[in-house]
Amino acid sequence: MALATSMNVVLGSLAFAIFWVLAVFPSVPFLPIGRTAGSLLGAMLMVIFQIITPDQAYDAIDLPVLGLLFGTMLVSVYLERANMFKYLGKFLSWKSKGAKDLIFRICLISAISSALFTNDTSCVVLTEFVLKIARKHNLPPHPFLLALASSANIGSSATPIGNPQNLVIAIQSKISFWNFLMGILPAMLLGVVANSVILICMYWRLLSIPKDEEDATIKHHKEDDLDSPATMSPLTSSSSQEYNSKMEAINEQSPPNINRNMGTTSDNDASAERLTNASVKSSEGNEDLPLGWKRMLWKSRVYLVTIGMLIAFLMGLNMSWTAITAALALVVLDFKDARSCLEKVSYLLLIFFCGMFITIDGFNKTGIPSTLWELMEPYAKIDRVSGIAVLAIIILILSNLASNVPTVLLLGAQVAASAANKKKAWLILAWVSTTAGNLSLLGSAANIIVCEQASQAPHLGLYQVEENFHGSRNDCKEYFVRKEEEHAKCDA
Repeated sequence: MALATSMNVVLGSLAFAIFWVLAVFPSVPFLPIGRTAGSLLGAMLMVIFQIITPDQAYDAIDLPVLGLLFGTMLVSVYLERANMFKYLGKFLSWKSKGAKDLIFRICLISAISSALFTNDTSCVVLTEFVLKIARKHNLPPHPFLLALASSANIGSSATPIGNPQNLVIAIQSKISFWNFLMGILPAMLLGVVANSVILICMYWRLLSIPKDEEDATIKHHKEDDLDSPATMSPLTSSSSQEYNSKMEAINEQSPPNINRNMGTTSDNDASAERLTNASVKSSEGNEDLPLGWKRMLWKSRVYLVTIGMLIAFLMGLNMSWTAITAALALVVLDFKDARSCLEKVSYLLLIFFCGMFITIDGFNKTGIPSTLWELMEPYAKIDRVSGIAVLAIIILILSNLASNVPTVLLLGAQVAASAANKKKAWLILAWVSTTAGNLSLLGSAANIIVCEQASQAPHLGLYQVEENFHGSRNDCKEYFVRKEEEHAKCDA
């Protein structure tokens, strides 16, 4: 594709630059409007500058991606209410054989749950369990937190529903759920094993606690009950308005994403209990059953619908409509006003995606991405090892500079068009753009989630949390200093 006119190139680049700055630095002093408003501003400028027409802007919005994202978020809300992640947390400490075994379990559970329920959701609800386990065994928390975040990124690469960029890739490439899973699963499993081995080697001394000392510590902390729900999850937060305001930064997978803010532990536990009890009490036709049986019956419905959704994915049914159908089936089976659950869906994230789709489409029409790709294409052929290495480096750099989803939108179609094996090109893009988030604290939303979740725990301080992510100490310190200043301004 040839470059557009000089005026369109300049104006289109300006609109994209404004979008990029506000996506990466949402609180810049000269325009602190946030990421969602920034994406809409970039989209509006593309239309005002006549880079694209209004009709082209509407056509640029990928409705299947938005539908799939909405459906999976709503299903996750019901899974959280059904205590799915509570049971995953129980498994982390069930018949544990020591600290090294815990590291491997955390890596495995984090990867699997991220592949099935998105990496951000898994990190939000599992961080509290990981902190409790570390405290109960008198172990330093940072190896386990690092295992949780890094494995969540690796595991989410295995399925189209693991993270937002995979959603985009699956819809644009039309690769079935099964083929996507089988294409990346071997690399994902090797990545999880390698990640756990590296972490165990890195923290061998810290994880080598004598057995008698560990048993004494467990006895001392017996009052810590790991069977409680994931108390810091936003999906059970009593303040849905606060949750939605924070959710705009999650799943965008842009480097500086900020975590969903959590309510207090007691408030979230009480809220989850009230929601579950209300659901089982309102189920029609079960008035004669004891409350315990009603709760079990309601949870079984949620799990069966979720399993049915995954089976439908594997059968090759339309993923977007399958997710929406599963979400609405849970709404109907809940047999109560769905407002409380629908409010927990991040509509700010969906709006952000709308603006981003339009902005990226306008930037592509300037011809700049295609021109740059033409220069790199001869060196990034995936039919040879050197070409795969060059392509991986390009994706890795762009994913950390422009974030994962914009990188996929900018490069995806062009990388696939220039490759003889289009499926292989898409899967390389999915794998590298996702695992690139492990390079730094700001490389993935999952990293920020774990870091901020841990900072809010009463037994962890600011400077302990910053040590969770080696090589990013200054980034983490500056991030929390900025957060403390923002809280101080709000209090004032």
